[in-house]
Amino acid sequence: MRDRELKLIRSRDNPRFKMLRQLATSTREQRQAGLALLDGINLIEAYRASGGVPEQLILSESAAGKAETTRLAAGVEAQALLVLADKLFGDVAQVATPTGIVALIRTPSPGPLPQRIEYCVMLENIQDAGNLGSILRSSAAAGIRTVLLSPGCAFAWSSKVLRAGMGAHFSLDIFDNADLAAAAQRLSGRLICTSGYARKSLFQADLRGPLAWVFGNEGSGVSTELIAAAAEQLRIPMPGKTESLNVAAAAAICLFEQVRQRT
Repeated sequence: MRDRELKLIRSRDNPRFKMLRQLATSTREQRQAGLALLDGINLIEAYRASGGVPEQLILSESAAGKAETTRLAAGVEAQALLVLADKLFGDVAQVATPTGIVALIRTPSPGPLPQRIEYCVMLENIQDAGNLGSILRSSAAAGIRTVLLSPGCAFAWSSKVLRAGMGAHFSLDIFDNADLAAAAQRLSGRLICTSGYARKSLFQADLRGPLAWVFGNEGSGVSTELIAAAAEQLRIPMPGKTESLNVAAAAAICLFEQVRQRT
């Protein structure tokens, strides 16, 4: 990129840098602006592969001349490229070892919720960003397209959730702030939830045909309202001495038992 005149920012007082730092550190700002930051080559490539076009590519000064960075920046207009001094870039990347490239994107909107839903995952008050991103990744890998998040969930497009999702966001329709109880009325199949107290094992259940899963908060589980709406409650057998599973692990087990039964 030596033949392109790129804007280099070195001052913390620069308005553009201040805006990027605020986005990087505030999920509230991300929600209000409808913007997200993708950190690293893999996430940016997944976004580009889905047809997405970044609003801006932000490079660290030390990474601006590297081959991979140059490849990702190919075809991007000069005005959409920004170079930050390495110390400033670290404030935007918000990771221990910055990759040297971040993309600013417009948060994808899936549009209105479908009137009829055959397959989906509903997440109720999942507050840990790592758990949320892992569940999104498992959902995408299992072939689920629609994911509904209750208002109490972590923000799906925060940097931590995006990193944990590893690009899964871009093959999903993610509905934030969804009314899960109302959405349950649109299901064309069964709603299933997991519970350590359920009598029926996951591996005894018939998971073929349209169905939706609901996974609840890491501590309190699924609400009584959604338990009442569920056609079945299932438990994951645990012959060991552990009381419960991490919700992301439980979701992966359930989704891939469903895949196993369908293939």
